[in-house]
Parts: sequence; C-alpha cells; structure tokens
Amino acid sequence: MVAAPADPGPTHRSDREKLFRRSPRLWRALMRVDRAVVGLTGRLEVTGDVPAPEHGRPMLMAANHIGNIDPLVVLAACHRRRVAPRFVATGGLFDTPALGAVLRRSGHVRADRGKATAAEAFGEVVDSLAEDPRPIVVYPEGRITLEPGMWPERGKTGAARMALAAGAAVVPISQWGAHEAMCYGMVRVEGPRDLWILLLSWLRSIRRRPVLRVHFGNPVDLSDLSPDRVGDATRARDRIMRAVTEGLVELRADEPDAPRHHDPTRPAGTKRCPYLP
Repeated sequence: MVAAPADPGPTHRSDREKLFRRSPRLWRALMRVDRAVVGLTGRLEVTGDVPAPEHGRPMLMAANHIGNIDPLVVLAACHRRRVAPRFVATGGLFDTPALGAVLRRSGHVRADRGKATAAEAFGEVVDSLAEDPRPIVVYPEGRITLEPGMWPERGKTGAARMALAAGAAVVPISQWGAHEAMCYGMVRVEGPRDLWILLLSWLRSIRRRPVLRVHFGNPVDLSDLSPDRVGDATRARDRIMRAVTEGLVELRADEPDAPRHHDPTRPAGTKRCPYLP
C-alpha cells in the first residue's frame, strides 16, 4: 500500500487551514463546484497528505498528466486536504473577458509562453512563488503522457528549475483513473464535433463512475542541488518524476503493464518511462 506521511498534527493542520482561508473567496467557491463535478464523474479516493506550509518557503505540487480532466481531479483532491492551489495559465486565457477576470481574481499565475517570452514566463512563476505562499500545481511532462503504458514521460526541466530558483518544497502528486473519465480526443479542439466527442465520453463515465485515485507523496529532497550548477536541474527533474512514478506504482498495482481502459483516440509513443523501479 502507499505509505501516508505522518500526521502533521493539529497545529500544522491549523496553519494549513488558515492559508486555505486566505485564498480568494471566489476560488474557494469554484473549488466546491469542481468537487461536486468530480463527485458526479467518478469515485474520488485520496491518500497521503500535503505538508503544512513552512513559513517563508513556497511550494510546488508536481503531478503526472494522464487525461483532459486531470486538473479537476487534482483540485478536488486538494480541496479535500484543505489546500487551495494556483495554476499557471497562458496569457491568452487571461485576455478572455470572463475567464480572464476569474483567473485574476482567483490569484492564478499568468505566463506568456511564446519563445520570445519563455524566460519572462519562467520569472513570473518564480516571482509568484516568492510573493504568495499558496502552492502552484505544475505538470513537469508538459503534455498528457503518450508513454505506451501510460506511465510518466521523462518530462522537462522547467518545473525543477522553478523549484530550485525559488527554493520551493516539491510535493509529488500521483494520479490514476482520470483517463477513464474523458477520452484523449484530439490535440486541438477546432469545432463543435471535437467538443461533442469529449463531452460524450464524459457523459459515459458518469454511468461507469470510474475510481479517481490521487496520492500526495512526501516532499522531494532537493537540498543538495543548486539552480546555478550545471546538471542539477536535470537531477532535480529526475528525482521529482521518480517520486511521482513511485506513488503511481501503488495506485495502479493491478494494471502494471498497460491500462485496462482502452481509448481509441489516444496516440501512443514509443519511448518508455525511465523511472520505473
């Protein structure tokens, strides 16, 4: 079984609750709506815990990416643990009249990811970690995994570099089951038909009610690594992704080689996960 971190104790739970209450009221309301939607979609099972915030130290939460509704499931699990995380969103979403206002009022992080502004986007996330103690959820893989067995891909070093630059604690999140709640669909939604394919797969999952498992692991030790030393970002990336994979091994113990759920819309890559024990 997945080992749960030790109970942080009533004082630390109180500190975490205070931080949760400091998040914008709108975002807490939306989290309750999200949890209801996830409860309708499937059966949420959450193991492990999120450590209490350390005074003055930011936190990244690094999750594997298996499906289109991953953020909704992770958010519902965070709400159960009384954590109100922020997400990094592209500038285009912030520029949308209604959605942009919600994102700004909820305290999410804008990152314009064009090639010319990649360094600036990186700096915006690091600055936000320093200015706001609420954690930020990141997906180190950068896309929904195409690994043949749906294990984590090698991932990119961006999240690791953010953690090292900000001196952030990194909590690994392993999840399994969200891929059953909505199909992969297409790389880019370009019309009503594409939306209908996704919506129909979600409606079918309401009838099946898949188990949506989320595990919060122990923080990853990066204390011996430096943002300025060559190779340390890669070492940090590998430690983070290995921790995520270790948690996933237990979540899908009855599906070690390939998922039972078959999604005909999901393409499959050829590169195997390098982090399996």
